[in-house]
Amino acid sequence: MNNDIDTWHRFAALLPEPDAQDVADCWQIGEQEAGLRVLVSGLLTHQIPISETVRAQLSVLAEIWGEREVLTPDLLRCPGDGRPAPVALTDRPWEPGEDSPAEPVLVPWITCTTCGQLLLRAHLLDAGQSLSHVAEYYAIASPGGATVLHTFPAYTDEPFDPDDPTDPAGTAFAALLNGCAEPAGSH
Repeated sequence: MNNDIDTWHRFAALLPEPDAQDVADCWQIGEQEAGLRVLVSGLLTHQIPISETVRAQLSVLAEIWGEREVLTPDLLRCPGDGRPAPVALTDRPWEPGEDSPAEPVLVPWITCTTCGQLLLRAHLLDAGQSLSHVAEYYAIASPGGATVLHTFPAYTDEPFDPDDPTDPAGTAFAALLNGCAEPAGSH
């Protein structure tokens, strides 16, 4: 998913003015985090229905900008448009269990509604058994998450470039969208 000005303007256009301009202005001044908050807040305030795909795309942008944790509850409260979509934001919160702090915990994030494959975030556990703020990597798994099919490394030591459309979260999301393994006999 491209993290570019066209994407931001497309999402801003979901809102009435002047909220739409506020979101666009946030991009122009380099305040993408604030722009995402204005966008999601505006969607809720105006009760604007969004597709499940848009909800998932906004979650990916929020992940890229470090706002996913803060914005997910509000994204999930945004009204849906009721139409079928190829993906859906998964509302399964992670709960502490027998996970080892040394191994990343795979947390369901986005589901392909056609084939059931999952986009997962891999997080380490801190000393208090809470998930790390930043994902270690992203993975696509078989339906139910039993088998990891592909992994996408998280950030390297390279500085974050917000204009780079190859962000790991965006790349993993695009792979989920483009690599759907439709169940046999579905068409």
